[in-house]
Amino acid sequence: MKGNEPLATVDPEISGLIDAEHRRRMSSLQMLAAETLATPAVRAAVGSVLADKYAEGYPGHRYHGGSEVVDEVERIAVQRARDLFGAEYVNVQPLSWALANFAVYAAFAQPGDQVLSLSLRHGGHQSHGSRANLSGRWFSVLNYEVRRDTERVDYDRIRDLALIHRPRILVAGGTGYSRTWDFAAMRTIADEADCILWVDGAHLMGLAAGGVLSSPVPYADVVTVSTNKVMRGPRGGLLLARRAHADPLSRAVYPFLQGAPAMHSIAGKAVAFAESATPSYRRYAADVAASAAAIADGLTARGMRVVSGGTDTHLAVVDVSSLGVTGREAARRLAASGVVVDKAVTPFDTAPVTDGSAIRFGTSSITAGGVVPADAPAIVDAMVAAMSTDDSHRHAELAAEVAQLGDSE
Repeated sequence: MKGNEPLATVDPEISGLIDAEHRRRMSSLQMLAAETLATPAVRAAVGSVLADKYAEGYPGHRYHGGSEVVDEVERIAVQRARDLFGAEYVNVQPLSWALANFAVYAAFAQPGDQVLSLSLRHGGHQSHGSRANLSGRWFSVLNYEVRRDTERVDYDRIRDLALIHRPRILVAGGTGYSRTWDFAAMRTIADEADCILWVDGAHLMGLAAGGVLSSPVPYADVVTVSTNKVMRGPRGGLLLARRAHADPLSRAVYPFLQGAPAMHSIAGKAVAFAESATPSYRRYAADVAASAAAIADGLTARGMRVVSGGTDTHLAVVDVSSLGVTGREAARRLAASGVVVDKAVTPFDTAPVTDGSAIRFGTSSITAGGVVPADAPAIVDAMVAAMSTDDSHRHAELAAEVAQLGDSE
């Protein structure tokens, strides 16, 4: 049967592109804050026969027959997530983190309701109210910002805004904020303002699972999780919530937002939850945070300004304007030297968003690929050298050097 033949025989074009992506990863440092590497066991689950199964509904209540096996898969995934995070309610069906976020809106708000969230330019995410996103078009979004002097969130200001505007949902979390959150303070504010506290834990919960960060689960009404940013699971979303919110969240995911879940992805999530409860994962999470801090400190020592003065997580935003380049140009030079990062803006940045004054880096992928905190000085040297020149020959030399760090996949 042709479908059982190797991919290279059936579709050499796609097979060749997959090989090219593997070579690209092997020869460069993937320092995007939004990525890590799925483990081999997770990839095996995602590539399994479960990808073929249609199982609309929840375990024991499927629309389609033949769901006995996948029911058990989903029950195991739910229980493992509950054990790992200590949540009363778990939903493993969101096809993505963004869809998990939209499920929160669907469960707790109506179009036009007020939402209070961190400004996108200060580290928030587009799904927290950007006008380019459904969230910013369907809801009335008010943003809080970081303090100008510390570049950290100001809980007194958040409280003032919450008590004045009485939002339906108060959002903690973001994609470019590198510091820990005072979840107890956010809980108090939410109680005073009588609103739902939603913690977007996409960039936090993988570190919380590894014991690096405190978990927001005891404080939040609902936490959304990406299973593929720090946690080494499949691309997908996860909802953790209080038991009282089970019904509206379940109905928000299915049937409001989604049809059948991706059972192969749920199996991959189950594997990731089990692996995230192991000592080896805790070591990985500790190394992720330690490497991020070491690289941030190293860049600071070389004359760059790290937003908020450092990082408590796997990511940092670094102002590169002292090198005479924009964030976009710095990211281009780094890519040419085998270091892949994002361009970014700093809080109160005066540069256009298309250019930015900063880069954002993360350490999950390089740690999964074998880089350890002791490699940070070499990475800093390569990054500074790459951003300081537009010489293509020097970039090629640096690319050869960074290719030797870690063991990739």
